[in-house]
Amino acid sequence: MRAANGPAAPVLRGPLAAVLVTGPSMVPTLRHGDAVLVRPGGRPVRPGDVVVAVFRSRPDLLVVKRAVRPQDGGWWLRGDNDLVADDSRAYGVADVRGRVVARYWPRPARVRGGKRRRRI
Repeated sequence: MRAANGPAAPVLRGPLAAVLVTGPSMVPTLRHGDAVLVRPGGRPVRPGDVVVAVFRSRPDLLVVKRAVRPQDGGWWLRGDNDLVADDSRAYGVADVRGRVVARYWPRPARVRGGKRRRRI
């Protein structure tokens, strides 16, 4: 699969795909180095779900973010860490490739949708 501007768009294959989290944008929910399982199909994405997506303005970059709202046929995404703005505030609308269902490394746990978790 090729993106319109040339670079290859990332593709998730199979019923579950493994994705490695890089960077601090999803702290405290996910941290740099966490490995997650992503379901490319399944139920529709809902606001609050943690997803893997590609920003339309950065089609070569696969990101892990939280879905905020549907917009322009895609999704507006935000990271859980308000100090990092590498989300829809910087790159605009994204196309979701799959929904994160679990972290399997280093601390196995389900990754649930809903509101962002805040550190107190």
